[in-house]
Parts: sequence; C-alpha cells; structure tokens
Amino acid sequence: MAANLEKMVEDLSKLSVLEAAELVKALEEKWGVSAAAPVAMAAAAGAAAGVPAEAAEEKTEYDVVIKDAGPKKIEVIKVIRTLTSLGLGEAKTLAETPGGKVLSGVGKEAAMDAKKKLEEAGAVVETA
Repeated sequence: MAANLEKMVEDLSKLSVLEAAELVKALEEKWGVSAAAPVAMAAAAGAAAGVPAEAAEEKTEYDVVIKDAGPKKIEVIKVIRTLTSLGLGEAKTLAETPGGKVLSGVGKEAAMDAKKKLEEAGAVVETA
C-alpha cells in the first residue's frame, strides 16, 4: 500500500500548476467538499482555543492567486510565463481563471515579488 501511495505522490508531483488546480476542482466536485474547509476549520479551532490563527503557526509558504487579469491580459500572461514554466496556452488559461494559483508554496519574498510583477502588469492578485 505504501508503494502505491509513493507512486501517486510522484505522479502528482509531475503535474503543472494548472493541472493541479484542475485536479483539485474535479475532486471537490466529485466528493462534494472544498479544499479550503480544513484550513478554515483549523483557524477557527485555534481561535476558539484562545490562540490567534497567526500565532498558532507562523506562515512560511504562500500561494500567489490571480483574481482578475485586468485590462492588459497579454502583459499578465507574459509575467505568468516568466514566473512559471507554463506554455503560452496554459499561461493564458491561468490568467483567465479567477482563483488560479500562479505560484504555490513559495517563500514570502518570492510571493511578494511575483505579486508586485503581476500587479504592475495590471492583474488583481492576492497572496494566501
């Protein structure tokens, strides 16, 4: 069983950011769940215990999420391509997908740099 899990982890590690986002959506739909629910519940549990969510665990990994490509979509696509290894089609799809993760699990400095570049290109971005 452990070998099967290790193979699955290895296979999933080969997915592009866009493919991983599509997989999450497909699993959420199939199972009727939300990937954000456990995070919200953990924060609520920490707050209920009298510990602020930020104090419970200092965040070291960030996701850069595009909310809207804005009026200069071509510029945003160019920035996405420089930040990732995505091809033109994948970068375009990502730019057009509200809530799409441009970067996932990066350090604070890298996330802030990516956010700045995307915002300069005209996108609406958040780091989570």
